[in-house]
Amino acid sequence: MTYTAPAPAALDAMLDAVSFDASGLVAAIAQQHDTGEVLMIAWMTREALQETLQTGRVCYYSRSRKKLWRKGETSGQVQHLHEARLDCDADAVLLLVNQIGVACHTGRRSCFYRAFEPQGLVELTKPEIDPNQLYGHTHA
Repeated sequence: MTYTAPAPAALDAMLDAVSFDASGLVAAIAQQHDTGEVLMIAWMTREALQETLQTGRVCYYSRSRKKLWRKGETSGQVQHLHEARLDCDADAVLLLVNQIGVACHTGRRSCFYRAFEPQGLVELTKPEIDPNQLYGHTHA
């Protein structure tokens, strides 16, 4: 499936339907479109969601850097949008994506690599790539 951007009038109506929080953010969950694997959660502003829906390349808002963050701009680990969905309360977005490479800044495919077990947190997967290779430094 190839992503097709909505018409401008439809895009404005869709963005108006989203319930952004007091900080102007909405939670965005990225899921691999063909396997259902949950990759990550991040935040989007109206501008980030608009850019994502217009271009088909996922853009988030970095709360720590206080600016738009185009997934993969420094690491090369890009997300291409297949479909975007809005939840029933309009306060969360599900992004069905094609993840190129790893999604997590720790070098893992998914940010959800630890499980709550009776003995404590258990690491389910090891990094596939050293974060130094992605960012040129250790990314905390």
